[in-house]
Amino acid sequence: MIPRELIATAHVPGGDAPLRLIRRGSEYSIMLGANELMNSRLSGSEEAMSTLARAQIGNVVAPRILIGGLGMGFTLRAALAAFGSDAAIEVAELVPEIVDWARGPMAHLHEGTLDDPRVQMHVGDVGAIIRAGAGHYDAILLDVDNGPDGLSREGNDALYTATGLQQAWAALKPGGVLAVWSSGPDAAFTRRLQKTGFSVAEEIVRARRTGGGARHTIWLARRP
Repeated sequence: MIPRELIATAHVPGGDAPLRLIRRGSEYSIMLGANELMNSRLSGSEEAMSTLARAQIGNVVAPRILIGGLGMGFTLRAALAAFGSDAAIEVAELVPEIVDWARGPMAHLHEGTLDDPRVQMHVGDVGAIIRAGAGHYDAILLDVDNGPDGLSREGNDALYTATGLQQAWAALKPGGVLAVWSSGPDAAFTRRLQKTGFSVAEEIVRARRTGGGARHTIWLARRP
């Protein structure tokens, strides 16, 4: 049996339990307590969020994209491929160590995406960027928790409240899309999106690129 090795730990601002970066052979995982937040073998649904969001906004010229959560870089890598050579992509990551891991032990997973000239990296709260970005973005992609609640820290709850969704609406251009990743469905969150005025579609996507693994939910909430 291949042993698990603790590579590094990180503190989540405003959170209680530390993040742990675990390696098992060539496989990496990021854990929060007993919860596995992400695994290097399971990138299918994070990548799908980018391609689905691109399909929602169509052939927008020079799209401006905001990604909440760097993680293992799967969403960013897919966004660079999906949104094209003229895209401008901002990534907000709250935990500085995750950015360090992207340039260190997990650099091979990120494949140099942080050095792409289309990418601007922010270390800080994606909510603050949303609040400051009125009418700025064609797409906002949120993968900061295991669903529309603050699993990693209570402060993230604000992103999914009625007020937080109104702020996301205001940060989007007309026709823009808010995409939210979740480990499962949440009917109450769907209703909040609809009450905000979004046109909402829910996509069920498998965790593995090959189509296997757990079923994850991606909300695609489009501002008319």
